[in-house]
Amino acid sequence: MADAASINLPPGFFFSPTDEELVLHFLFCKASLIPCHPNIIPELHPSQLDPWELNGKVLLSGNQYYFFSKVNENRTTENGYWKEIGITEPIILSTVDKKVGMKKYLVFHIGEAPQGTETNWVMQEYHISSSGFDTALYRSARRRRKHDQSWSKWVLCRVSEKRCEEGVNCYSDDEYESGSELSWLDEFYLRLDDDLEEIAIPN
Repeated sequence: MADAASINLPPGFFFSPTDEELVLHFLFCKASLIPCHPNIIPELHPSQLDPWELNGKVLLSGNQYYFFSKVNENRTTENGYWKEIGITEPIILSTVDKKVGMKKYLVFHIGEAPQGTETNWVMQEYHISSSGFDTALYRSARRRRKHDQSWSKWVLCRVSEKRCEEGVNCYSDDEYESGSELSWLDEFYLRLDDDLEEIAIPN
């Protein structure tokens, strides 16, 4: 586990990468054994810590925590577990319109599966798609990993807590005319459906 003291950014800099940048400049380097500068995102086994214990153990920027993990790593902690919500979102390289990765969503539940209680902690899990890296950089990386079986076994995780004001749901700016309140997760599904309709997925 990385020491928080080793995670430093120059004064005035704020870590706020796009999905595309996370895959291209961080996850790809991690998976292909290419040195990443600055190497500010540490490794972490999700089973070691509950999400509210991440502070000081991983890279924190604003209210978002970043760390690398292995694919299919145990995601059950001492007090709960991370559960996938069944949404997979493609990450498209805008310059060439190619899929370079995908993003899965997980929600932390307190208790034992499958009867756990849903919390407001959300994880975005980034996976790499090697078919989108048809470049000299990818070919060079593939030569480096010739005898390395870890390719594409790394994922990049971004964790945040959806905070709600007392008596107001997390996405209260889009109330329905019927007046019925939806959970933040229901609202998330509805908004994500709208976003996915705008994404052009290449063949």
